[in-house]
Amino acid sequence: MNPGKRYLSIDYGEKRVGIAITDPLKMFAYPLVTLLNNKNFWKELNKIFNEYDIEIIVLGYPVKEDGGHSKSTEMVEKFYKKLKKNFSIPIEYFDERYSSMIAKENILESVPSRKKRRDKSLVDKNAAAVILDDYMKSIN
Repeated sequence: MNPGKRYLSIDYGEKRVGIAITDPLKMFAYPLVTLLNNKNFWKELNKIFNEYDIEIIVLGYPVKEDGGHSKSTEMVEKFYKKLKKNFSIPIEYFDERYSSMIAKENILESVPSRKKRRDKSLVDKNAAAVILDDYMKSIN
């Protein structure tokens, strides 16, 4: 673990991609941004990697309740290959089961405005933070 380097997590989706990051001491995971999964996605993601010193990419891995694969699993596996081509940083899959549900609960508790709570991008970046927080707990 290098001081100053950070972990970044990705909650990949067909329409939106939630991004979370740790502080430089890797004590906290916090939601960073939700990117639209469109033609500008890779350019936007590159900006993030240029701005932060990323040590590990934690990629949310969607599995069914029974541990089986779904259409989303295949989509994330394709994305993993593209990530590997674009960045020479270790990438680790991490089980993302329940991350969106936990993120929604956290938002309900912490965001007073109903209108803001309906913002789907808020869920995506918070789900990425849940994934990253769970990952950090699993390695400590």
